[in-house]
Amino acid sequence: MVTVYYHPHFEKQVKKIKDGKVKQQIKQQIKQQIQKIIEEPETGKPMKFGRKGTRELYISPYRLSYLFEKNNDAVIRLSLYHKDEQ
Repeated sequence: MVTVYYHPHFEKQVKKIKDGKVKQQIKQQIKQQIQKIIEEPETGKPMKFGRKGTRELYISPYRLSYLFEKNNDAVIRLSLYHKDEQ
């Protein structure tokens, strides 16, 4: 069984989203994407350089960065950021 953890930085970023309707849509999309990650952990785009080892999924208009630990069967949500703030 795969366990999903939240990085404290991720939680802060979600709380910063002011529009309640947008926040709810993003939370729903994240739940759907997490299901995909659990089924196929390498579904996201692999990152390079300083973020090597992490993967990223596009959740309009944000990007969800995550790390899958094979040894622990764990998904860690690292960050959520707006695509214009890359």
